[in-house]
Parts: sequence; C-alpha cells; structure tokens
Amino acid sequence: MKLVTRVQLSLMMFLMFFMWGAWYGQMSKYLLTQLNATGDQVGNAYTAFSLAMIIAPFFMGMIADRYFAAQRVMGVLCLAGAGILYFLMKETNPDNFFYLILAYCITFAPLLALSNSIAMQQMVSPEKEFPGIRVMGTIAWILVTNIVGYYGFGDKAQIFELAMYASAVLGVFSFFLPNTPPKQTEGASVSQILGLDAFKLFKDRSFAIFFLSSVLICIPLSFYYAMANPSLTDSGMTNVENKMSLGQASEVIFMLLIPFAFTRLGVKKMLIVGLVAWIARFLLFGYGDASTSEWMLYIAILLHGVCYDFFFVTGQIYTDNKAGDKIKSSAQGLITIATYGIGMGIGSKLSGIVLDMYTAADGTKNWTSVWLVPAGITVFVLLLFIFLFTDRNKPVPTATEMVTREV
Repeated sequence: MKLVTRVQLSLMMFLMFFMWGAWYGQMSKYLLTQLNATGDQVGNAYTAFSLAMIIAPFFMGMIADRYFAAQRVMGVLCLAGAGILYFLMKETNPDNFFYLILAYCITFAPLLALSNSIAMQQMVSPEKEFPGIRVMGTIAWILVTNIVGYYGFGDKAQIFELAMYASAVLGVFSFFLPNTPPKQTEGASVSQILGLDAFKLFKDRSFAIFFLSSVLICIPLSFYYAMANPSLTDSGMTNVENKMSLGQASEVIFMLLIPFAFTRLGVKKMLIVGLVAWIARFLLFGYGDASTSEWMLYIAILLHGVCYDFFFVTGQIYTDNKAGDKIKSSAQGLITIATYGIGMGIGSKLSGIVLDMYTAADGTKNWTSVWLVPAGITVFVLLLFIFLFTDRNKPVPTATEMVTREV
C-alpha cells in the first residue's frame, strides 16, 4: 500500500471515531443536566443507535453496495450528519431530541461498514495492514474523550459540536479517498442481510446458547454505555471523561493478551471470565464512591478490556470457527443485528426505566440499586452459560487477528 493511501485511510478512521467518541458516552449526562430528561428519555436516545444499527445493513446491502462508490456514500452521509447535529445542538425538548439523534445515528451507523469496505479494498494483505489503520480509531476515541474531560464540557452541547466539525471534515475528505466502486452488481437479499443463512448453526445447542447469551449480555452492556458517566459524576469523581478513556486503553492491552488466553483457557473459560468481569464491574460501580473508595471505580473502568475483549471479541472468533467460510458473513451479520440492534436496544430502553425507578422525587438517584440490575442479569447469563454451553475446539488466533476484530 502506498504511504499516501495509508495516511488517507488512517485519517478516515481517526475522524470517524473522533466524532463517535465525542458524544456517545457523554450524551446521558448532557440529557440529564441540560435538557432535564427523564431516565426513560435517556434510554430512548441510546435506543436510537440500536435502531440505526438494524437499519444500516439494509442500506448497505440493498443500496450502497449496489449503486454507489463507498467513499461518495460516506461523504454524503457525513455532511448530512453534520447538518443534523447543528439542529440537534439547539434542541431543548428531550422528546424531540430523540428524533434528531435517531436521524443522526441513521447517517452514522453505515459508516462503520463503509470505512472497513474502503480500507479493505485498498489492501493486498488486510490481516497485516488493517490493524495499524484501525487502531487510529481507538486513539481518536481516547483523544476526544480526554479533550472533553480536560475542558469540562461533557454535559454541554460542545460534545455534539465537536462531532459536527469532525463529521463535516470527514464529509469533504471522503470525496478525496481512494475510489471504492460498488462491490456487487446485484442487491443482497433480505435473508442474506439478516444472516438467515446462518440459522442452520442453531442446530448446535452450544451455539444457540452462545447466541442467546450474546443477546442477553448486551442488555447490561447498554447500562454501562448509557449510565456510567452520570453515575461516576454523581459519585463525586472529577474529569470523568479522562478517566473513562482508560477503558479503551485496557481494551487494546487485553486484545493483545487474547492469543495467550486462548492457549491456556479455551473458548468457554474465556467467555466465562468475560461474564464474571462484567458482574464485578457493575458491583464496583454500584458500591464505589469517589470520596471513600475511588479505587473501586478505577478498577471498574479498567475492567472494560476484559469485559469487552474476552466476551465479544472471543465470541466473534467462536462464530467464525463455527460458521466456516460459506456462511461466515451471514453469521457475523446475524450476531451484529441481534446484539448491537436487538440486545442493546432492549438494554438502552431498560436502563432508562430502571433509572427512573430509582430516582427520588428530589432527583437523587440510587446508583447502587441501578447497577445491581445489570449485575443480576449478568449472573443469570453466567449460570445459563456455565451449565448449557460446551466447546470442544480451542482455536488459537494470532495477535494480528485480534486487533483486526476490534470494534
């Protein structure tokens, strides 16, 4: 790959994740403090992203992949997204905010697949070239959350303003990316997009249990994304965004440790470790306090690497090995829609309802009770998994494969 192309693709990843990281983890605090939103309204706002993740595959499979060059589609979506963010920043009604954030997420969600498509088609050896480009996204996320934390506007409209500027820049820049023509002359069928070809995998009881567990664990995962920032803020922690960026740093570290863990533990034990880590971090969030036990909150943040990598990345590898080459794409598509779409959608809605349940009339929130709900759900998933899941294969992926699978 030419150096110019590498720089272009790296900047593309950087800008895309910069705009996402600017608002995603901070949106709940903004809604609660600036728009006086209820927990349910916060949950609805995060559900918008899950709805967009369900819509995105249809857009990609039936329109973008068939008729238009990927870089041009990205450019149009980014410019449209920047325009929507401009109006979103001015919206003060939390109910109307939902429709604007939904519209924006519909423009953003397809970018995740488009960016991979643009990058992969320029590579001779994606397994070697992609990790170094994709990691720029993680660096961007860490950088933007530290900017937000340093300047202290995690609960201000500036989080969307940062995303708007990044979206506008990427929108213009996209038209100068390497040409990536449509990948297919015929549109994908609905069954292909939904991953229905992978339904045959459910004949394997263990895969069916893994699939169900993946959907269920996304419910408590949504609590983390939607509620961690305001919870840490209410506990008295300062510079929350800066400290939460340590979670992304740990994600990279544990990504590199996965090949060694595969050798020693195998799939089932790794998935169990991931589930136990989720339970531990929810309890730490619930009982930690910045004034007396801030160390508990730091551990909860740093556990993000174990929680995400040991369950979700390991699960992606397990799915690849179970599916085989013929239905690998269908299987991953099915998992993506079921987890990020259905699972996280349910979790986002539920997290808002739970927050309202444990919010007193004066606005005081019982965060310990809030966090015990996802902890309890995860305990159920863990027991289901321990007693019903079996795995006889222990594939050992390389470190390069791990970074390539990072989301």
